[in-house]
Amino acid sequence: MDTIQLRCFLAVAEHLHFGRAARSLDMLPASLGRQIRTLEERFETRLFLRTTRSVSLTEAGSAILDEARALVSQADSLEARLRGLRKRETPVLKVGAIDSAAAGLLPQLLQHLRAAHPAIEVHLVEQKTIRLLPRLLSGSLDIAFCRPPDIRDPRITFRTLFFETAVVALPTDHPLARQAEISIAELAEAPLIVPDRQSRPHSHDLTIRLFAESGLTARIAQIADEKHTIVNLVATGTGLAIVPRSTARLAVPGVSFVPLAMAPGRMLSRLILAAAWARGTRDAQRDALLETLDLHLPEIAATS
Repeated sequence: MDTIQLRCFLAVAEHLHFGRAARSLDMLPASLGRQIRTLEERFETRLFLRTTRSVSLTEAGSAILDEARALVSQADSLEARLRGLRKRETPVLKVGAIDSAAAGLLPQLLQHLRAAHPAIEVHLVEQKTIRLLPRLLSGSLDIAFCRPPDIRDPRITFRTLFFETAVVALPTDHPLARQAEISIAELAEAPLIVPDRQSRPHSHDLTIRLFAESGLTARIAQIADEKHTIVNLVATGTGLAIVPRSTARLAVPGVSFVPLAMAPGRMLSRLILAAAWARGTRDAQRDALLETLDLHLPEIAATS
């Protein structure tokens, strides 16, 4: 059973108000409502009586309240025990990162960390967000640098660091490669390479959203998963790609990276990069990493 749904149920049962319950879990009321509806569909019964003025537990909701609390408490105890065991087994700072953070943020951050705290040993794991977040909860990662999901697990703290700007990856001999910047309108007829939405929803949606904001439809020529695969496909002439600026560090021969132009009066869509860790946990090494990040974040963000 999904403990996120149970936590949502318990929050609404405690506050008897969807807005206050959502704020207590650091999530949107609409997202909370979807979790409750999914739980009710699973149980095939209503758990709350809702009116425009009040929320109350149904008989079924009251009947499962104590057991739901016990299940969530048991899950929390299990996660805490696993984290404690892993701390004793591996006294290193385990850092997870999506590829953009691994290429852009971490080389600079870890250099500063080594200078300030040379005794801290870091083990780096590069994965997609959907694979990093469960590892935070199991204790196999202490912190992750990732894209926050639309529905945020209340057991994880997310801290927005900065927004990554987007660039266009295109063959060096492409006519647009000589420009200082490229507008979305100039890409209207271009075949595009985009990541699979299931594994990289933020990067996929960035391309689709940019075109939609300009009243256009993206011409998707190829779906690819990893950024180095996408950039290598660009080099072969398969299509163009909209990628985070940090992707330019891959330096694939035959590929240029040109900034996207902002439409007048409209902010360019960007990708959030956040730090995430298991809520309620304490870790002196993680705190040292975050303190180092705070000191150097402006200069790091300026190059991302």
